Amino acid sequence: MIHVKAYAAQSAASPIAPFSLDRRDPGPHDVQIDILYCGVCHSDLHQARNDWGNSLYPMVPGHEIVGRVKAVGAHVKRLKIGDLAGVGCMVDSCRHCAPCEAGLEQYCVEGATWTYNAHERGSQQLTFGGYSEAIVSDERFVVKIPPTMDLKAVAPLLCAGITTYSPLRHWKVGPGQKVGVIGLGGLGHMGVKFAKAFGAHVVMVTTSPGKGKDAIRLGADEVLVSKDLDAMAKAKGSFDFLLNTIPVGHDVNPYLELLKLDGAMVLVGALTPLDPVLGGNLIHGRRSLAGSGIGGMPETQEMIDFCAEHGIVSDVEMIRIQDINKAYERLLKNDVHYRFVIDMASLKDAG
Repeated sequence: MIHVKAYAAQSAASPIAPFSLDRRDPGPHDVQIDILYCGVCHSDLHQARNDWGNSLYPMVPGHEIVGRVKAVGAHVKRLKIGDLAGVGCMVDSCRHCAPCEAGLEQYCVEGATWTYNAHERGSQQLTFGGYSEAIVSDERFVVKIPPTMDLKAVAPLLCAGITTYSPLRHWKVGPGQKVGVIGLGGLGHMGVKFAKAFGAHVVMVTTSPGKGKDAIRLGADEVLVSKDLDAMAKAKGSFDFLLNTIPVGHDVNPYLELLKLDGAMVLVGALTPLDPVLGGNLIHGRRSLAGSGIGGMPETQEMIDFCAEHGIVSDVEMIRIQDINKAYERLLKNDVHYRFVIDMASLKDAG
């Protein structure tokens, strides 16, 4: 076993605090990674505080993990000691259902094994995430990171990046299309960058006029303020695709009206119930309302390679692990542009 320092939540009411755990020794197909950086996803906060009612404690959050390979099993083929590598939201799946065989492990029929707040497959052992010194994962669920990339800004790509890349790819967003990204946060800022890199005309759709300048900096061609009813009326029927990153339940009807014939809006943020959907907004114009969750492992590697080729990373604010609880409070206020990333070297100073 590998003894590892970490930070964990012991209950929904407790702060994230120093903790220690044991990782398994690398098996024949395993990769051991010394963690250098770990992104802070809003779902870390939700899970730590049991907002979704499924939390398992003690919990070590973190599923945007990058680091350096420390050891590899005898049968590992793609990675070697010293390589830069990443682990995202999953560390296992059944591997034999149709989605898994298609490289869509996130839709595993039996359920993917999440990087934290889950049980290891066939065991009662909890999975522990990236707020820790090291992680051991099967090679299948590890991506290789090109050494030219800014590692700290790569970390959020393992969740925020792939969550937005996957639907844009699946719905074949590209040149000649008008694409709206709804919501400018950790997901939305990556959606803007990817949609622009794919060659689309990108519109940031936001409730806040103050975010317009930053949206243009990130690559948006224009900004549509959704509270401006006149502007929304003029934009009806003009969008080919909408990427909806709003993280809570809301009224999707005004956005559906923005879509052209055969246009699609894809949800990537809202896990909670939506306001009632007016059927006419789907029937008129043969519009689609769909959802998308992260991405499979082949697509996640594709996304990393695409980012390396196009110079795309997340906009990040670095923090020490000792400041994680303050970061959570700032997350509640949406006070981050656009992703916190923990410098895990700070864990050496942890009590």
